[in-house]
Amino acid sequence: MKTNSSRLDHRTALLTRPDDHPLRRAEDRPPPRATVSLVVPALNEARNIPWVFSQIPDCVDEVILVDGSSVDATLHMAQDCLPTVRSVPQRGPGKGNALRTGFDAATGDHIVMIDADGSMSPGEIPHFLHFLDHGYDFVKGSRFIAGGGSLDITRFRQFGNRVLLAAVNRLYDTSLTDLCYGFCAFRRSFLDDLDLHSSGFEIETEMITHALCSGLRIAEVPSLELPRRSGRSNLHAISDGRRVLRTLLAERPAAWKAARAERGAA
Repeated sequence: MKTNSSRLDHRTALLTRPDDHPLRRAEDRPPPRATVSLVVPALNEARNIPWVFSQIPDCVDEVILVDGSSVDATLHMAQDCLPTVRSVPQRGPGKGNALRTGFDAATGDHIVMIDADGSMSPGEIPHFLHFLDHGYDFVKGSRFIAGGGSLDITRFRQFGNRVLLAAVNRLYDTSLTDLCYGFCAFRRSFLDDLDLHSSGFEIETEMITHALCSGLRIAEVPSLELPRRSGRSNLHAISDGRRVLRTLLAERPAAWKAARAERGAA
């Protein structure tokens, strides 16, 4: 596990410890558990949905499937596997629009985002929630710290990730270990601070850079990337890598603050 604050002034994660305010009377009750929304963007993932939904832990209170106009049985399969799922139509094309649609629909205190292709294990969600429950605001998975890994990444994608990772660490004065991996969780109360507007895969980078610029308390947790269970990925390494790099350059702290001030004055 690796942690980051806005400028990495907190290097050690909070450890589980007894409640700072122990129960004193029989009628005292512990504070209510934070509710959890899981956002799952999907486009023609009917063959992958059963495995993904079967792995969702009990700590998740609502599952929001954001459908990108699937032409297969994605919606029917989701409803059949999990009758309580909330299916919402995606607003606009691209993964960024799908995630922002899901975030707006979420009602939980914590929001977790995960892909529908089976490359991310829902069983890891409690690890992300642990850090949200113990003082952190934004938690991201990392394939490149102890306990993490990838069974899917190619040498070309790994090289590209290293280049982009070096760029974000240099431009944002941080020391992240993974950038292009979209298994993340955050407090819904900070959604406005994340100020998301990207439409494509670069939204994952936008989330991280805006979290850094906003001074959110960030933790990295180990995650194992699995191979896509079925079908072909919508990721295009070269074109999406360029969009990620443009996002890193455009959202640098000074430029981000100026853009927010301009939007606030409008």
